Amino acid sequence: MYCLLMLAMSLFVSADPLERPRAPQYSDDELPSVDVFVPSYNESSDILSLTLAAAKSLDYPQDKLRVYLLDDGGTDEKRLSSDHKTALAAQTRHEELQYLCRDLGVGYLTRPANVHAKAGNLNNGLAHSSGALVVVFDADHAPAREFLRETVGFFKRDPRLFLVQTPHFFSNPDPLEKNLSTFRTMPSENEMFYGTIQKGLDKWNAAFFCGSAAVLRRSALDQVGGFSGVSITEDCETALDLHSRGWNSLYVDRPMVSGLQPETLVSFIGQRSRWCRGMIQILLLKNPAFRSGLTLAQRICYMSSGMFWFFPFVRLVFLASPLLFILFDMKIFDASVDEFVAYSLTYLFAGELLRNYLYGRVRWPWVSDLYEYIQSVYLVRAIMSVLINPRRPTFNVTAKGLTMDRDRLSDLSWPYFVIFGALLLTMGVAIYRYQTEPEIGGMLLVVGTWNLMNLVVAGAALGVVTERMERRQAPRMPSARKGELVVAGATVPVVIEDVSLGGAKVAVLGRLPEAIDREDARLLVWTQDGTRELGSLPVTVKSFGGGEDGLGLGLRFRAGVTHYPLIANLMLADLGPVRAARLARRNRRGILGGSLAFIGWSLAYPLGAFHHLIFDRDAKQPALEADTAPAPAAARPNSANA
Repeated sequence: MYCLLMLAMSLFVSADPLERPRAPQYSDDELPSVDVFVPSYNESSDILSLTLAAAKSLDYPQDKLRVYLLDDGGTDEKRLSSDHKTALAAQTRHEELQYLCRDLGVGYLTRPANVHAKAGNLNNGLAHSSGALVVVFDADHAPAREFLRETVGFFKRDPRLFLVQTPHFFSNPDPLEKNLSTFRTMPSENEMFYGTIQKGLDKWNAAFFCGSAAVLRRSALDQVGGFSGVSITEDCETALDLHSRGWNSLYVDRPMVSGLQPETLVSFIGQRSRWCRGMIQILLLKNPAFRSGLTLAQRICYMSSGMFWFFPFVRLVFLASPLLFILFDMKIFDASVDEFVAYSLTYLFAGELLRNYLYGRVRWPWVSDLYEYIQSVYLVRAIMSVLINPRRPTFNVTAKGLTMDRDRLSDLSWPYFVIFGALLLTMGVAIYRYQTEPEIGGMLLVVGTWNLMNLVVAGAALGVVTERMERRQAPRMPSARKGELVVAGATVPVVIEDVSLGGAKVAVLGRLPEAIDREDARLLVWTQDGTRELGSLPVTVKSFGGGEDGLGLGLRFRAGVTHYPLIANLMLADLGPVRAARLARRNRRGILGGSLAFIGWSLAYPLGAFHHLIFDRDAKQPALEADTAPAPAAARPNSANA
């Protein structure tokens, strides 16, 4: 019944997604003042430098734009802590970020104590600023120059508009994409939410705040006392409060930020646990079904987004039920083969057809099942903790920007091996009983098929929990910018093929001198139209190789704070190549092709996982290092796809 209810609500939300036209364009004199907030807790200065430099360089009248770093890692509470290490680290961070903000020309704000986590930090920013509109970027969400031009105009047209939300774009893979090697070919998990579901919510005036890459109206926030902090998902809760007051929201499906996803399964599960607990908190403490001021459609949309997070209970029920019959003769599912084909398989096939029709370009067949199974193993405990004490959960920052020097099993991997072993053993028992107990052969065939489907998902999951080596310090973004490399007294034209916070890959169009000093070179960056030089970056030539247009060079930036505005321009002035790569990954895969690919994962990856389990047991786990790359916040739930 849960699955049928969630299917009905998800079809209501997503059946007719809304396509928005471009934002109205106004002259500089007509535009409102804007405050940009970049809340931070423990992110490195390199990540913050790129985001702040990009925010400062937004295409907007500079006399109407103010950028603030909201530092929750340097509060008075932390700097005066009785723990000397904590106090020293906070004081060092406080001073370092003050100098950084001064050099970049942005405001620095902190507060006495870390009260109400991110919501409290944002409210402190509201108390020390005055812009008519407020923009929120996570610390690892560097915005494109066009961001305000593509969003602010909507507020001039609708005086009751409180929110314009844009999608979160991630420049690095999540654990599933990285460990299954699908990042370049398969649509990202967040694409289902931002590419279809948010547009469906927008149709019903229910698109909600996702914590970053959004513009909000200050007067609306003032009406509800600022950002809400009752739950640990302050973004959705704030949107619910404002929708119930009759304010409107809007979604623009145009990626205009670049950030980082959690790279490891530990940080991924931690992030999803926070979302799960926060959304269930909202259901318990501010239930949309009974919230006055909401339309019926808005109630359905919010209930769909909240109730989705009970999927771990359903997943585990579906996982355990075949075992109860095969091992203990408990007839949880009592049907003949004909009934199973007529009802269950028909329902499953029809549901998959609907999912493939609605979400085929943004989600391959059965991938949602894998994402949900991976999360379900650990989220049940998170759900129970909220049900027992809805006000207990606390906000935890998601670790991002991690690297690993070799392949290894995740610290959370052991339950997945236990479940896989139990399903495999049960499969053997089912085969034995089918051969020796013909009187229940039909029932065993049905339940054995059910168990086999679970085993396929569990097999693919062993590939996800095998963490792949990642030594790259910063994810690279595609580019197509012209430039020049100055080396050994010669100036050589190049095309910048991709770029990251740490360096770039260029294709050499001319001829390099025979002898060059690798440590002494400069990359001249030109405007997008190639008409003038913007500036130069000191670089080190790290590698030689093939490029799209001939010789390729790997360059590492030797950059200081003053160079970050130019790096931000190089990475974010034109996200056209990034959007093209995003669209290229939206390739629909049919049910047959998707099913065969999924079965291939379930057959191939367990072998490697068991190899690590057997031979790496005594190996010392490598240290995880904080990276210096720009990174993104989270995508939203991948929808109620029962």
